[in-house]
Amino acid sequence: MSPTLIIGLIVAYFFVLIFISYLTSKNTDSETFFLANRKSPWYVVAFGMIGTSLSGVTFVSIPGMVQKAQFSYLQLVLGYLLGYLVIATVLMPLYYRLNLVSIYTYLEQRFGYWSYKTGAGFFLLSRTLGAAIRLFLVAGVLQLAVFDDLGVPFAVSVIITIALIWVYTFRGGMKTIIWTDTFQTTAMLLAVGTSIWLISDELNLGFQSMVTTISESDYSQVFFWDVKDSRYFLKQFFSGAFIAIVMTGLDQDMMQKNLSCKNIGEAQKNMFWFSIILVFVNILFLSLGALLYLYANAKGIALPAKGDDLFPFLALGYFPHVVGVVFILGIIAITYASADSALTALTTSFCVDFLNFKDRSEHERVRLRYIVHVGFSVLLVLVILAFDVLNSDNVVTAVFKVAGYTYGPLLGLYSFGLYTKRAVRDRFVPGICLIAPMLTYIISYNSVDWFWGYEFGFEVLILNGFLTFMGLIAVSSGKVGELELAQQ
Repeated sequence: MSPTLIIGLIVAYFFVLIFISYLTSKNTDSETFFLANRKSPWYVVAFGMIGTSLSGVTFVSIPGMVQKAQFSYLQLVLGYLLGYLVIATVLMPLYYRLNLVSIYTYLEQRFGYWSYKTGAGFFLLSRTLGAAIRLFLVAGVLQLAVFDDLGVPFAVSVIITIALIWVYTFRGGMKTIIWTDTFQTTAMLLAVGTSIWLISDELNLGFQSMVTTISESDYSQVFFWDVKDSRYFLKQFFSGAFIAIVMTGLDQDMMQKNLSCKNIGEAQKNMFWFSIILVFVNILFLSLGALLYLYANAKGIALPAKGDDLFPFLALGYFPHVVGVVFILGIIAITYASADSALTALTTSFCVDFLNFKDRSEHERVRLRYIVHVGFSVLLVLVILAFDVLNSDNVVTAVFKVAGYTYGPLLGLYSFGLYTKRAVRDRFVPGICLIAPMLTYIISYNSVDWFWGYEFGFEVLILNGFLTFMGLIAVSSGKVGELELAQQ
């Protein structure tokens, strides 16, 4: 596939994004940047969140994991539904009642200064690493498809990627993101739908025969009941529920979009519809993976060792050029839909949680916001380059490993705050939130020897949250917090 064609596609795509940014960033201020003036239509937010929640990891890694894991990933996705229900009925009403910009200011009201800074700090760490992993994936694909042939180093391609995101987000912030994510989700869904159709055509399958072929293949098993299997249903289901709670409900990036809706009723409608659509979208990606492996088997193609390389390997090397074009469009759309909102959320959290924006003039807010936005752009470049040196895992596994260790303390903090009325000794909270992930790692590393062959998977998140919760119990007293008293 011609590098010139791919570069032309990327340029045209970003021209559309920059045009959307131009239309949506007129007369903007900090309130527009952070929450789009709380005027976002719920249905636009719900649709755009599909692309944000999936990222390039889904577009590449989910199809690539079908050979080893079959459709077991769907067990995790079904667990998301329970998690999103908790978000819509427990967390979102709290955030709207307190009129929050950063969701971590709740921790200051409930526990105190150090708990607040610890929660916000863990979000910055979690989202920086998560966004870097996702961008690392798309940068690697573009490197393979374009920049290697042109002799451009990986570091340069990463800088170009981040710079393009910065260009269309630095002014409009959340108001721009809401509409660019809608465009990017549309592009992503068209890409995956077109890919499935074209690959089915290559296999001479109509719609009904495609469904039958996938369901009768070795790849379509969804439910697994061996308790020692990492794919065990209950393990996957409840891990999915807690992953949804922390990576959406306790994540400034995802909640910032919800808080931009006009009121709690519209925000809840957004969450309910988003969760239902997300299940069907993940089924599409798993079906795409099955078709890719069926195609490779039918054609006798020797596949790459890493599942993450499956789709780009076939799309760019074996399918007609139109599939390659669709693939590039899809992975760009889905990755930037996730990355641009992450950059905006990181900027928001740092400005609100660490720079005391509420006490500054609007002129000073704008100046500092630009500086912070550039700072996180540079940080993402550095983390991506570091990850390129260190990573050897499947990218989807890496994302959830990071989530398990960095979001666990947030799960413990919010669970303790919402479901107990005990006060904590605030100064001890940072230490507890550092010790809990370390203990989680030790237990997970030794679980096979200590727990009769049991192997931890994504549920390290639950263990981490539980250890944080128990640590907070240990440094708590029976005194009811001021926030609870006010709510009673």
